[in-house]
Amino acid sequence: MKFLDEAKIFLKAGNGGSGCSSFRREKYVEFGGPNGGDGGNGANIYFKAVNNLNTLIDYRYKQHFKGENGRNGKGDNKKGSDGSDLFLKVPLGTQILDFDKKNVLKDFTVSDEKFLFLKGGIGGRGNSRFKSSTNRAPRRFELGKKGEERWVWLKLKLIADVGIIGLPNVGKSSLLSKLSNARPRISNYAFTTLKPQLGLLRKEYSDLVIADLPGLIKGASEGIGLGHKFLSHVERCRIILHVCDISLEEDTILNNYNMIRKELEKYGIKNKKEILIFNKSDLVSKAKIGRINKNQLIQEKKFFFVISCINGSGVNDVVDYLFEFFFNNIDEKKI
Repeated sequence: MKFLDEAKIFLKAGNGGSGCSSFRREKYVEFGGPNGGDGGNGANIYFKAVNNLNTLIDYRYKQHFKGENGRNGKGDNKKGSDGSDLFLKVPLGTQILDFDKKNVLKDFTVSDEKFLFLKGGIGGRGNSRFKSSTNRAPRRFELGKKGEERWVWLKLKLIADVGIIGLPNVGKSSLLSKLSNARPRISNYAFTTLKPQLGLLRKEYSDLVIADLPGLIKGASEGIGLGHKFLSHVERCRIILHVCDISLEEDTILNNYNMIRKELEKYGIKNKKEILIFNKSDLVSKAKIGRINKNQLIQEKKFFFVISCINGSGVNDVVDYLFEFFFNNIDEKKI
């Protein structure tokens, strides 16, 4: 299934049915009079957040959604039937924005939450409603009201417990495949990951959702590269695994880290719990691994793990820490 995190759609609630103008004409029945029924109400449009979706692809090929109109009233005081309400399912974490994207109309953060977005038109009254002591045979009736309509944007921000970020080709997808049941595409070149990948990390009876986000580069917050499209997904993560390539020079590692941090801050992401993951330890000597404590990032009291996604070294330590953090309320690790 293709990943889509933004879609523009048009919504139109159902129109109300018109009332009926009718009179009794039964044979042998005296005292005839008006008996026109009311029109039915138009369908409302609801949104519902569900857990089993993680993309807005359903709104890629169909952008217009219209609710059912109410039926017209009939004689014998028969009311027209109401239009069936329309329920649109969206992934958990979806936001509804107005047409200019300036206002958030609804943010779905609770599973199975329903939200009445547009109201259907009210059905018109039939002529029997206008009968009075001074007007015994009214011919007046009402047309149904029109349902509400508007263009909106749907924007998905993945709700994941853990987000994996870093420069292209540092091993983010490899780490996701080691931590979870996901099988992302892995290759030895930049921008292998073109869309966020989700995985489920399971330990005993507990689960964590992990998101691998496409590689960030300088200028990502301004629309450069692929990562800028998915920076919003980082907002929902409770903890960030920032993957760095330990095989690079120490100054390069520091500069790469600071560059990505600046892009996150420009986007408005500042106070997120962050763990450093030094990957590709199988490519460096034990002496360089031993000097990692002297790295300026570590001197700033950043938590870190040294791992290798090739031979699995250190990966289990990351798993243990994540479950301690989420389920035992431990927010620091002694190194």
